[in-house]
Amino acid sequence: QLPDYTVGGTIHIIINNQVAYTTDPKFSRSSPYCTDVAKALDAPIFHVNGDDVESVCRVMELAARWRAAFKTDVVVDLVCYRKHGHNEGDEPAFTHPLMYKTIAETPNTLEKYTSKLLEEGTVTTAEVKAIRDSFNHK
Repeated sequence: QLPDYTVGGTIHIIINNQVAYTTDPKFSRSSPYCTDVAKALDAPIFHVNGDDVESVCRVMELAARWRAAFKTDVVVDLVCYRKHGHNEGDEPAFTHPLMYKTIAETPNTLEKYTSKLLEEGTVTTAEVKAIRDSFNHK
């Protein structure tokens, strides 16, 4: 940290879609974890499952509180996967057929979270439909 050259910390968010990435990490960078570069910043690193909506919210709140309290950088490693490959020309099922078969059969995050909220009685089917309709009409 240089005196007089600080913004009071930054929240760095890494969309870590390494799960099902087509290149083995040992061939893609000099360290096994994409967050290792943050060690040079002496910043805390919070790893969170991108499919767990409530955990993502908690970690983001924790990161914001850290930055506010300590005025230093903080890193959030959002661990997730690519549903459809890198781009329109990429077909990851060629290199990882079993993994992408599993990913294709896995409900997306919205479906998982909606099911969780319905099962615990937090929302009703009618409320879910109203929210979706409202979103889709914007």
